[in-house]
Amino acid sequence: MNFPEPHYVDTNGLKMAVYEQGPKDGVPVVMCHGFPELAYSWRHQIPAIAKAGFRAIAPDQRGYGNTGGPKGQDNIPLYDIAHLTDDLAGMLDALGLDKAVFAGHDWGGMVVWQMALRHPDRVAGVIGVNTPFMPRGPIDPIEGMRMVFGEDMYIVYFQNFGVAEGIFDKDVARSMRFWYRKSAMKLADFDKLPAEQKNLSFINSFAADESEWPGEQLLNAEEIDYYTKAFQKSGFEGGINWYRNFTRNWKDSESLVEKVNAPSLMISAADDIVLRPEMTEGMEQYVPDLEKHVIPDCGHWTQSEKPDELNTLMVDWLKRRFG
Repeated sequence: MNFPEPHYVDTNGLKMAVYEQGPKDGVPVVMCHGFPELAYSWRHQIPAIAKAGFRAIAPDQRGYGNTGGPKGQDNIPLYDIAHLTDDLAGMLDALGLDKAVFAGHDWGGMVVWQMALRHPDRVAGVIGVNTPFMPRGPIDPIEGMRMVFGEDMYIVYFQNFGVAEGIFDKDVARSMRFWYRKSAMKLADFDKLPAEQKNLSFINSFAADESEWPGEQLLNAEEIDYYTKAFQKSGFEGGINWYRNFTRNWKDSESLVEKVNAPSLMISAADDIVLRPEMTEGMEQYVPDLEKHVIPDCGHWTQSEKPDELNTLMVDWLKRRFG
Protein backbone atom coordinates (compact mmCIF):
# COMPACT_ATOMS: atom_id res chain seq x y z
CA MET A 1 0.00 0.00 0.00
CA ASN A 2 1.26 3.47 -0.91
CA PHE A 3 1.04 4.95 2.57
CA PRO A 4 2.69 8.37 2.85
CA GLU A 5 5.83 9.01 4.85
CA PRO A 6 5.35 11.31 7.86
CA HIS A 7 6.47 14.86 8.27
CA TYR A 8 6.78 16.36 11.74
CA VAL A 9 5.22 19.41 13.37
CA ASP A 10 5.81 20.94 16.79
CA THR A 11 2.64 21.07 18.86
CA ASN A 12 1.96 21.29 22.58
CA GLY A 13 5.34 19.88 23.58
CA LEU A 14 5.28 17.07 21.01
CA LYS A 15 7.00 16.46 17.71
CA MET A 16 3.91 15.04 16.03
CA ALA A 17 4.15 12.69 13.05
CA VAL A 18 1.64 13.77 10.38
CA TYR A 19 0.74 11.82 7.23
CA GLU A 20 -0.86 13.69 4.32
CA GLN A 21 -2.24 13.24 0.83
CA GLY A 22 -4.27 15.49 -1.44
CA PRO A 23 -4.17 19.09 -2.60
CA LYS A 24 -2.76 21.62 -0.13
CA ASP A 25 -5.60 24.00 -0.97
CA GLY A 26 -8.29 21.35 -0.43
CA VAL A 27 -10.60 21.47 2.58
CA PRO A 28 -8.57 19.74 5.32
CA VAL A 29 -9.96 16.51 6.79
CA VAL A 30 -8.10 15.40 9.94
CA MET A 31 -8.51 11.70 10.79
CA CYS A 32 -7.95 10.70 14.41
CA HIS A 33 -7.28 7.10 15.45
CA GLY A 34 -8.19 5.14 18.56
CA PHE A 35 -6.63 2.25 20.51
CA PRO A 36 -4.52 0.42 19.56
CA GLU A 37 -4.41 2.28 16.27
CA LEU A 38 -2.25 4.72 14.33
CA ALA A 39 -2.56 7.19 11.48
CA TYR A 40 -2.02 4.01 9.41
CA SER A 41 -5.46 2.84 10.53
CA TRP A 42 -6.86 5.35 8.00
CA ARG A 43 -4.75 3.92 5.14
CA HIS A 44 -7.86 3.03 3.09
CA GLN A 45 -9.55 6.38 3.71
CA ILE A 46 -6.65 8.79 3.13
CA PRO A 47 -6.29 8.12 -0.64
CA ALA A 48 -10.07 8.12 -1.20
CA ILE A 49 -10.52 11.47 0.54
CA ALA A 50 -7.49 12.93 -1.23
CA LYS A 51 -8.77 11.71 -4.60
CA ALA A 52 -12.06 13.52 -3.91
CA GLY A 53 -10.15 16.80 -3.70
CA PHE A 54 -9.74 17.15 0.06
CA ARG A 55 -6.51 17.53 2.02
CA ALA A 56 -6.34 14.26 3.96
CA ILE A 57 -4.37 14.56 7.20
CA ALA A 58 -3.80 11.80 9.79
CA PRO A 59 -1.50 12.16 12.81
CA ASP A 60 0.03 9.55 15.06
CA GLN A 61 -1.46 11.00 18.23
CA ARG A 62 0.06 11.51 21.67
CA GLY A 63 1.69 8.31 22.94
CA TYR A 64 1.52 6.50 19.60
CA GLY A 65 3.78 5.49 16.74
CA ASN A 66 6.29 8.03 15.45
CA THR A 67 4.91 10.73 17.76
CA GLY A 68 5.25 8.94 21.09
CA GLY A 69 5.02 10.87 24.32
CA PRO A 70 6.17 11.17 27.92
CA LYS A 71 6.49 7.99 29.98
CA GLY A 72 6.08 7.28 33.68
CA GLN A 73 3.19 7.24 36.14
CA ASP A 74 3.65 10.91 37.05
CA ASN A 75 2.90 11.85 33.43
CA ILE A 76 -0.54 10.20 33.20
CA PRO A 77 -2.28 13.63 33.41
CA LEU A 78 -0.46 14.67 30.22
CA TYR A 79 -2.78 12.27 28.34
CA ASP A 80 -6.06 13.90 29.36
CA ILE A 81 -8.61 15.21 26.86
CA ALA A 82 -7.36 18.79 27.23
CA HIS A 83 -3.90 17.74 26.03
CA LEU A 84 -5.30 15.52 23.24
CA THR A 85 -7.45 18.32 21.81
CA ASP A 86 -4.78 20.99 22.31
CA ASP A 87 -2.39 18.75 20.35
CA LEU A 88 -4.71 18.92 17.34
CA ALA A 89 -5.30 22.66 17.62
CA GLY A 90 -1.53 23.13 17.73
CA MET A 91 -1.14 20.85 14.72
CA LEU A 92 -3.51 23.10 12.75
CA ASP A 93 -1.44 26.12 13.81
CA ALA A 94 1.76 24.42 12.64
CA LEU A 95 0.15 23.57 9.29
CA GLY A 96 -1.16 27.12 8.87
CA LEU A 97 -4.79 25.99 8.94
CA ASP A 98 -7.67 27.93 10.46
CA LYS A 99 -10.04 24.97 10.79
CA ALA A 100 -10.66 21.45 9.53
CA VAL A 101 -13.24 18.70 9.38
CA PHE A 102 -12.34 16.21 12.12
CA ALA A 103 -13.07 12.49 11.74
CA GLY A 104 -12.46 10.06 14.60
CA HIS A 105 -12.79 6.34 15.29
CA ASP A 106 -12.88 4.69 18.73
CA TRP A 107 -10.96 6.97 21.15
CA GLY A 108 -10.31 9.30 18.24
CA GLY A 109 -14.07 9.75 18.02
CA MET A 110 -14.20 10.96 21.62
CA VAL A 111 -11.38 13.39 20.83
CA VAL A 112 -13.07 14.92 17.76
CA TRP A 113 -16.43 15.39 19.51
CA GLN A 114 -14.53 17.11 22.31
CA MET A 115 -12.68 19.25 19.76
CA ALA A 116 -16.07 20.65 18.76
CA LEU A 117 -16.73 21.64 22.40
CA ARG A 118 -13.26 22.80 23.42
CA HIS A 119 -12.03 24.35 20.15
CA PRO A 120 -15.24 25.10 18.23
CA ASP A 121 -13.59 27.82 16.14
CA ARG A 122 -11.17 25.21 14.69
CA VAL A 123 -13.85 22.67 13.72
CA ALA A 124 -15.63 22.95 10.36
CA GLY A 125 -17.37 19.59 10.74
CA VAL A 126 -17.25 16.31 12.65
CA ILE A 127 -17.40 12.70 11.47
CA GLY A 128 -17.86 10.08 14.17
CA VAL A 129 -16.91 6.56 13.08
CA ASN A 130 -18.48 4.05 15.52
CA THR A 131 -18.05 6.56 18.39
CA PRO A 132 -21.13 8.68 19.08
CA PHE A 133 -21.25 11.95 20.96
CA MET A 134 -21.55 10.90 24.60
CA PRO A 135 -22.86 13.53 27.01
CA ARG A 136 -21.35 13.86 30.47
CA GLY A 137 -22.80 11.27 32.82
CA PRO A 138 -23.98 11.84 36.40
CA ILE A 139 -21.21 9.74 37.99
CA ASP A 140 -17.51 9.04 37.51
CA PRO A 141 -17.44 6.81 34.38
CA ILE A 142 -14.86 4.41 35.82
CA GLU A 143 -17.02 3.85 38.90
CA GLY A 144 -20.01 3.32 36.62
CA MET A 145 -18.18 0.74 34.49
CA ARG A 146 -16.87 -0.99 37.61
CA MET A 147 -20.42 -1.28 38.99
CA VAL A 148 -21.87 -2.66 35.75
CA PHE A 149 -19.05 -4.89 34.47
CA GLY A 150 -16.68 -5.52 37.41
CA GLU A 151 -12.92 -5.25 37.84
CA ASP A 152 -12.04 -7.38 34.80
CA MET A 153 -13.75 -5.10 32.28
CA TYR A 154 -10.89 -3.89 30.09
CA ILE A 155 -11.23 -0.14 30.78
CA VAL A 156 -11.38 -0.73 34.53
CA TYR A 157 -8.46 -3.16 34.28
CA PHE A 158 -6.45 -0.53 32.35
CA GLN A 159 -6.56 1.81 35.39
CA ASN A 160 -3.73 -0.18 37.03
CA PHE A 161 -0.56 1.52 35.80
CA GLY A 162 2.02 -0.80 34.24
CA VAL A 163 -0.13 -3.94 34.27
CA ALA A 164 -1.88 -4.10 30.88
CA GLU A 165 1.02 -2.55 28.98
CA GLY A 166 3.35 -5.05 30.63
CA ILE A 167 1.21 -7.86 29.20
CA PHE A 168 0.88 -6.42 25.69
CA ASP A 169 4.52 -5.27 25.40
CA LYS A 170 5.84 -8.83 25.99
CA ASP A 171 4.88 -9.99 22.50
CA VAL A 172 3.69 -7.06 20.40
CA ALA A 173 2.97 -9.10 17.26
CA ARG A 174 0.74 -11.44 19.26
CA SER A 175 -1.00 -8.44 20.81
CA MET A 176 -1.77 -6.96 17.40
CA ARG A 177 -3.10 -10.30 16.15
CA PHE A 178 -5.36 -10.40 19.20
CA TRP A 179 -6.82 -6.91 18.81
CA TYR A 180 -7.31 -6.90 15.06
CA ARG A 181 -9.87 -9.63 14.62
CA LYS A 182 -13.16 -9.65 12.82
CA SER A 183 -15.87 -10.69 15.24
CA ALA A 184 -17.52 -14.04 14.58
CA MET A 185 -20.64 -12.85 16.39
CA LYS A 186 -23.53 -10.60 15.48
CA LEU A 187 -24.57 -8.04 18.07
CA ALA A 188 -27.93 -9.82 18.51
CA ASP A 189 -26.12 -13.09 19.29
CA PHE A 190 -23.77 -11.35 21.74
CA ASP A 191 -26.79 -10.00 23.60
CA LYS A 192 -28.06 -13.57 24.12
CA LEU A 193 -24.90 -14.62 26.00
CA PRO A 194 -25.02 -15.04 29.80
CA ALA A 195 -24.00 -11.94 31.74
CA GLU A 196 -20.62 -13.32 32.82
CA GLN A 197 -19.61 -13.63 29.17
CA LYS A 198 -20.50 -10.01 28.41
CA ASN A 199 -18.23 -8.20 30.88
CA LEU A 200 -15.77 -7.13 28.13
CA SER A 201 -12.89 -8.86 29.90
CA PHE A 202 -10.50 -9.01 26.95
CA ILE A 203 -7.52 -9.77 29.16
CA ASN A 204 -8.91 -13.22 30.00
CA SER A 205 -9.37 -13.97 26.29
CA PHE A 206 -5.83 -12.74 25.57
CA ALA A 207 -4.40 -15.25 28.04
CA ALA A 208 -5.93 -18.16 26.11
CA ASP A 209 -4.09 -20.03 23.38
CA GLU A 210 -4.23 -18.12 20.10
CA SER A 211 -6.08 -21.02 18.45
CA GLU A 212 -8.97 -20.40 20.89
CA TRP A 213 -9.38 -16.70 20.12
CA PRO A 214 -12.83 -15.87 18.73
CA GLY A 215 -13.34 -14.47 15.26
CA GLU A 216 -10.86 -14.40 12.40
CA GLN A 217 -7.72 -12.44 11.61
CA LEU A 218 -8.58 -9.13 9.96
CA LEU A 219 -5.20 -7.89 8.73
CA ASN A 220 -2.62 -9.37 6.39
CA ALA A 221 1.00 -10.06 7.36
CA GLU A 222 2.28 -6.72 6.00
CA GLU A 223 -0.30 -4.78 8.01
CA ILE A 224 0.39 -6.69 11.22
CA ASP A 225 4.11 -6.04 10.70
CA TYR A 226 3.52 -2.29 10.34
CA TYR A 227 1.54 -2.12 13.60
CA THR A 228 4.02 -4.38 15.37
CA LYS A 229 7.03 -2.22 14.52
CA ALA A 230 5.15 0.95 15.52
CA PHE A 231 4.10 -0.41 18.92
CA GLN A 232 7.53 -1.93 19.55
CA LYS A 233 8.79 1.64 19.15
CA SER A 234 6.18 3.42 21.28
CA GLY A 235 4.99 0.72 23.66
CA PHE A 236 1.37 0.56 24.85
CA GLU A 237 1.72 2.81 27.90
CA GLY A 238 0.86 6.10 26.20
CA GLY A 239 -2.25 4.76 24.51
CA ILE A 240 -3.51 3.11 27.68
CA ASN A 241 -2.91 6.36 29.57
CA TRP A 242 -5.80 7.87 27.58
CA TYR A 243 -8.07 5.43 29.47
CA ARG A 244 -6.51 6.43 32.78
CA ASN A 245 -7.88 9.93 32.33
CA PHE A 246 -11.58 9.03 32.13
CA THR A 247 -12.17 10.30 35.69
CA ARG A 248 -10.03 13.42 35.21
CA ASN A 249 -11.81 14.22 31.94
CA TRP A 250 -15.19 13.75 33.60
CA LYS A 251 -14.30 16.14 36.43
CA ASP A 252 -12.80 18.64 34.00
CA SER A 253 -15.88 18.72 31.74
CA GLU A 254 -18.39 19.85 34.35
CA SER A 255 -18.66 23.40 33.00
CA LEU A 256 -18.57 22.55 29.27
CA VAL A 257 -21.60 23.51 27.19
CA GLU A 258 -22.53 20.25 25.45
CA LYS A 259 -23.59 21.51 22.05
CA VAL A 260 -21.85 20.66 18.77
CA ASN A 261 -22.66 23.47 16.36
CA ALA A 262 -20.69 22.11 13.40
CA PRO A 263 -22.36 19.93 10.74
CA SER A 264 -21.82 16.31 11.74
CA LEU A 265 -21.92 12.81 10.29
CA MET A 266 -22.34 9.71 12.46
CA ILE A 267 -21.40 6.33 10.94
CA SER A 268 -22.12 3.33 13.17
CA ALA A 269 -21.17 -0.32 12.71
CA ALA A 270 -24.05 -2.75 13.10
CA ASP A 271 -22.08 -5.34 15.11
CA ASP A 272 -19.74 -3.26 17.28
CA ILE A 273 -20.36 -4.73 20.75
CA VAL A 274 -18.66 -1.82 22.59
CA LEU A 275 -19.77 1.20 20.52
CA ARG A 276 -23.27 -0.02 19.75
CA PRO A 277 -25.42 1.70 17.11
CA GLU A 278 -28.22 2.42 19.61
CA MET A 279 -25.79 4.66 21.51
CA THR A 280 -26.51 7.29 18.83
CA GLU A 281 -30.15 7.57 19.88
CA GLY A 282 -30.87 11.10 21.11
CA MET A 283 -27.62 12.55 19.76
CA GLU A 284 -29.60 15.23 17.94
CA GLN A 285 -30.23 16.93 21.29
CA TYR A 286 -26.50 17.72 21.46
CA VAL A 287 -25.64 17.68 17.74
CA PRO A 288 -28.50 19.42 15.92
CA ASP A 289 -27.03 19.27 12.39
CA LEU A 290 -26.59 15.50 12.25
CA GLU A 291 -26.77 12.82 9.57
CA LYS A 292 -26.63 9.17 10.67
CA HIS A 293 -25.83 5.89 8.90
CA VAL A 294 -25.21 2.29 9.97
CA ILE A 295 -22.86 -0.02 8.04
CA PRO A 296 -24.29 -3.57 8.13
CA ASP A 297 -22.24 -6.70 8.88
CA CYS A 298 -19.44 -4.63 10.40
CA GLY A 299 -17.66 -4.92 13.73
CA HIS A 300 -15.39 -2.49 15.56
CA TRP A 301 -12.59 -2.00 13.00
CA THR A 302 -14.71 -0.21 10.42
CA GLN A 303 -11.88 1.40 8.44
CA SER A 304 -10.41 -2.04 7.68
CA GLU A 305 -13.54 -4.21 7.74
CA LYS A 306 -15.69 -2.10 5.39
CA PRO A 307 -13.35 0.46 3.80
CA ASP A 308 -15.34 0.96 0.60
CA GLU A 309 -18.62 1.50 2.44
CA LEU A 310 -17.00 3.91 4.89
CA ASN A 311 -15.20 5.82 2.13
CA THR A 312 -18.44 6.21 0.15
CA LEU A 313 -20.32 7.63 3.13
CA MET A 314 -17.50 9.99 4.15
CA VAL A 315 -16.77 11.31 0.65
CA ASP A 316 -20.44 11.74 -0.23
CA TRP A 317 -21.11 13.79 2.92
CA LEU A 318 -17.89 15.82 2.55
CA LYS A 319 -18.75 16.72 -1.04
CA ARG A 320 -22.32 17.72 -0.15
CA ARG A 321 -21.32 19.80 2.88
CA PHE A 322 -17.85 21.07 1.94
CA GLY A 323 -17.38 20.44 -1.79
